[in-house]
Amino acid sequence: MAFDQRECEAVVIGAGYAGLHAARHLARAGVDVLVLEARDRVGGRVWTESTSSGAVIDQGGQWIGPGQHLLQSLADEFGVGTFPTYTTGQVVEWRDGRRNIYSGLVPTSDPKAAADGVEAIFELDLASQEVPLDAPWEARDALGLDEQTLGSWLTANVAPAGARAMIATAAKSIFGAEPGELSLLFTLFYLHAGGGFMNLSRTTGGAQERRFTGGAQQMALRLADELGEHVVLSAPAVAVDVQPDGVRVTVEADDADAAGTTRWGVRARRAIVAMAPGMAARLRWSPALPPARDQLAQRAPMGSVTKIHAVYDRPFWRDEGLNGQVVSDDGALRVTFDDSPEDASSGILVGFVAGNECRVLDTASAAERRTTVCQDLVRYFGERAGAPMEFVEQRWSAETYTRGGPVAVFSPGLLTGFGPALRAPVGPVHWAGTETAPEWCGYIDGALSSGARAAGEVLAALGR
Repeated sequence: MAFDQRECEAVVIGAGYAGLHAARHLARAGVDVLVLEARDRVGGRVWTESTSSGAVIDQGGQWIGPGQHLLQSLADEFGVGTFPTYTTGQVVEWRDGRRNIYSGLVPTSDPKAAADGVEAIFELDLASQEVPLDAPWEARDALGLDEQTLGSWLTANVAPAGARAMIATAAKSIFGAEPGELSLLFTLFYLHAGGGFMNLSRTTGGAQERRFTGGAQQMALRLADELGEHVVLSAPAVAVDVQPDGVRVTVEADDADAAGTTRWGVRARRAIVAMAPGMAARLRWSPALPPARDQLAQRAPMGSVTKIHAVYDRPFWRDEGLNGQVVSDDGALRVTFDDSPEDASSGILVGFVAGNECRVLDTASAAERRTTVCQDLVRYFGERAGAPMEFVEQRWSAETYTRGGPVAVFSPGLLTGFGPALRAPVGPVHWAGTETAPEWCGYIDGALSSGARAAGEVLAALGR
């Protein structure tokens, strides 16, 4: 940028779906808004790429399901179509060192474990309905729920180890965390926000029901195009000074031409910070954030997840009557889906290395990570799965401006101790991001609703 300081009415930090949606609301209301994005792209945790073979893959969020109305509306507006996730055929289950196949929603190799697991899921979903979405800390026995973890609840209430493993595998793919890291109150809130454990875990009729033709980042790109020069890329905000008449945001960007760092600032009457709580706390705040907001951020680390794409010339697993889905109680890669294009012009398996497995694998070399994951794929789909044309990994925990995923993990005591600080403005600073959403928290739809809410707060403060 060729200026030392720019002035605007509102500045938005972060050009993910939350920040872009907030900026669009403000711009359409006539507000002079500027969006600062640290990366050289928009979309945040949603990122579509084309591989060297031409395969289109989503490195981050990618699915849409029933009830995600804001995201569907945005896709409709921009003419972005969807197609069903491939589900025809049977699912591979790996349990106790053995490969089984089954049909339906729940693994059936151990009927007792399956029955107890389903009962536990229904019990969690029923309990989740009692947790208020706008203020989960006001739930009945909120303190007792917030003192527990999902892991401790499973130990106390689910006897069969197979049933606990089934729920743990699903939880890790949803949160990127171990059950023992998740506050039970947060877990119940999250389930309520997304329609229940079963809904968040399944494809048909669930959160993974459909994919976007051409990738999930498209709507973010279109929002950025609409905002034009009001979106500034490669502009990492490093400091926020809250002043009597507004805020001053400092940007420090690498300048390749000058072989150094360019420093500039933005003065605005209002600011929207559209980042996960932990990332927002990494900014230098002057004065320091209120204790409740700062403590909240310290108790909400990002989950640990690496997203894997294995690309083949064709979806060969379909020849064996398999739909590409895996549920495993062992290995690094414990959950997979068929991520092939709608026309099956290539075969793609997508999966997640999450929780402790992600942390362990992060210490290995790229070659070691590939070997480990391909060994898991061979167990599930045979020798052919061990030699993909392309192997693509997105290590979100190593991503500078995200530091994990897919969502921030709320630890025990956070919601009851600091919950009201999650969305409460701090002077002229407002908070957005999917973690602040009462519905579809952790999902793209939640990011969109959080941006709209934050924009509404700013418009009210500006008297618009």
